[in-house]
Amino acid sequence: MAEMIRPGDRDEDRHDRTRLIPWVDMERVRSANVLVVGAGALGNEAVKDLALFGFRNVHILDMDSVVRSNLSRCVLFREGDQSSGKGKASLVAERARELDPEIHIKATEGKVQSLGPEEMERYDIILGCLDNVAARLHLNANSYHARVPYVDGGTAGFRGRVQAVVPPLTPCLQCGMNRSHFKVMERRFSCTGQDTVYYQPKMAAEITTTSVIAAVQVREAVKVLSGRTAIAHVMHYDGLAGTSEVFAMDIDPGCPNHPSSKLS
Repeated sequence: MAEMIRPGDRDEDRHDRTRLIPWVDMERVRSANVLVVGAGALGNEAVKDLALFGFRNVHILDMDSVVRSNLSRCVLFREGDQSSGKGKASLVAERARELDPEIHIKATEGKVQSLGPEEMERYDIILGCLDNVAARLHLNANSYHARVPYVDGGTAGFRGRVQAVVPPLTPCLQCGMNRSHFKVMERRFSCTGQDTVYYQPKMAAEITTTSVIAAVQVREAVKVLSGRTAIAHVMHYDGLAGTSEVFAMDIDPGCPNHPSSKLS
């Protein structure tokens, strides 16, 4: 005898509409361990999407506290957070639990450089929501060494990019870097005699592009975890033109993250 379904029963399942997408592996999504590095504008949107999609095990890492200029583009921050004494990561975790009390989210206040491949091996996928080249390259190199898929996102005003790095199959972030990127890095580092300081100039940022890029990052994470092919190269988004394009990129044989490519 067929099971009877009463009107409204399916509406009691929080993720019923997502389950209607045949290729989405909701069990894999729920069990996956996800690391989000960066709790600023991109990190806010990414964690919001992860929580609403049904991810249950999330770790958010960031070293900063909230300033008032964050409030125009960070969906999980509130007026007054800038004087609360809480770090960005802790606040993002707190607000994610409000979105879905079933989420297990851990917040750590610290630098991305504290993570090596041994720590990254604990995760099934990593989302990079960072705003400087040095931190992103550290995350890229160590996640590639750990063989953990890494989805990098970045924005500048109304433009943004997403790259899904799936080792050992795809090019990594460093494969697309050129000499000018490294010159910029060199100029922004200065030695104080006691410590190394990284100077990051302020960049234009706004919420619509941040929302788009973070959403694509989470979608690519869902695709990877569900066994689908992620963005094969690099997606560039132009909010002014209303376009998004995927540009092909090859593995750089000189990239230190691809030693096997030097042998072929």
